[in-house]
Amino acid sequence: MSAKLTQSSAGLQLEPDKSLLDGMDSRVRSHEASPGASSPRAATEMRAGQHHTVIHSGDVIRLAIMVTPEGGGHVRDQAWEALSMIRAILRNQEQPMVMTMQTVFVAEAADVAAIKRLFEAYFDEEMPLTLFVVQPPCDGAKMAVEAWAISTDTVEVGFHGPHLLTVEHDGLRWIYASAGAIHLADRSAYEQSTEAFSKLGNTFKAVGVPFRDVSRLWLYQGGITEEEGEIERYRELNRGRTEFFDQVDFSSSPLLHRNGDGEIYPASTGIGTAEHGLVIAGLAIQTDREDVGILSLENPQQMSAFDYPKEYSKKSPKFSRATAIRMGRYLTTWVSGTASIINAETIYPDSAEKQTEQTLDNIENLIAAENFERQGWPGAGARLQDLAKIRVYVKHPEDFETCRAVCERRLGQVPAVFAHADVCRPDLLVEIEGVAFSEISPEVEGTPA
Repeated sequence: MSAKLTQSSAGLQLEPDKSLLDGMDSRVRSHEASPGASSPRAATEMRAGQHHTVIHSGDVIRLAIMVTPEGGGHVRDQAWEALSMIRAILRNQEQPMVMTMQTVFVAEAADVAAIKRLFEAYFDEEMPLTLFVVQPPCDGAKMAVEAWAISTDTVEVGFHGPHLLTVEHDGLRWIYASAGAIHLADRSAYEQSTEAFSKLGNTFKAVGVPFRDVSRLWLYQGGITEEEGEIERYRELNRGRTEFFDQVDFSSSPLLHRNGDGEIYPASTGIGTAEHGLVIAGLAIQTDREDVGILSLENPQQMSAFDYPKEYSKKSPKFSRATAIRMGRYLTTWVSGTASIINAETIYPDSAEKQTEQTLDNIENLIAAENFERQGWPGAGARLQDLAKIRVYVKHPEDFETCRAVCERRLGQVPAVFAHADVCRPDLLVEIEGVAFSEISPEVEGTPA
């Protein structure tokens, strides 16, 4: 998939894939709106081959961009093609835009250095937080990019070096941070995990952010299902994460909505890469606004990951199934890496098609208005149509077309990257993550606290 450009007499033109929230036609919106999901399918604008979503929330515009070069050739050519498409998308918006975070999916580890040099030359002092992940795009391209951008008319973006970026607007502060790449060398998966989380915590701390404020994490681990001695590397990552999280009281966040006495953790993706090492990054939010809140979501059809029995991991994975952030009437739901699991067991271990269907069912149930109400936020929620973008991690390249067909049938032309990556269980063939944008229903009196 890629973002294709079309020429007109007025010059380079590009239409967005989808427009959500304030950007939609108000007549369609009033006719289609339903509680907890206010970006109706009829209001989205699709263009074949163009893969970005425009999200209007008040006076701020956000872009979710997915680009996979189609021109072929050397990796340098593909990198410049990707940058050209991103540049065209940004320049086509109604407000000036700046990139905040991007993940570059690379087919070969040896190509990372060349791509990095080109990206640094292009972005210069406005280099977004950038992760280079060795996960080959499933369509055969040498690289692909997922990028996030924000309008700057009313937003201040701070560039604090290669591993830290801040965004401030209307009393809100978003913080994007990474720990850099932790390579294997002579260190075990547990030692890598310990070092990475320590570095990430110190990076957030440099701008006054305690780790309790982190809402979303991404963990990319080389050889995720391989064994060190007789212990799977992912289990050792979980051991390091658990020990770090034991020192963090996520429940003390002033923004957190508590529903019962269950454990609280950030949403997260833990996925394999083709390079032995560990790359981690996170997103935090801070504010004193009273109309902002955070909810950790669990799926009623799945056992919480942090409650998994020891047969899956001696130290269970510490993450929530999703994190929802309410800002006024706007709702952003970060969906963790999700797979074909019911309760704690893998379902359909021999069918990529059925696993993809079940994974999307799990996401649909997780973000549904009924689940938000069950967990204490009536009037909130989203639908699959509200996903601004997805990533689909496919274990076996031969399953790519099958997985893509299911996703396109269920989701339409949502901006997506399909990457070849190992999933954290040997019998899991597919994993999907995404982010949905919707609104709190105006029909519900009051708002979630």
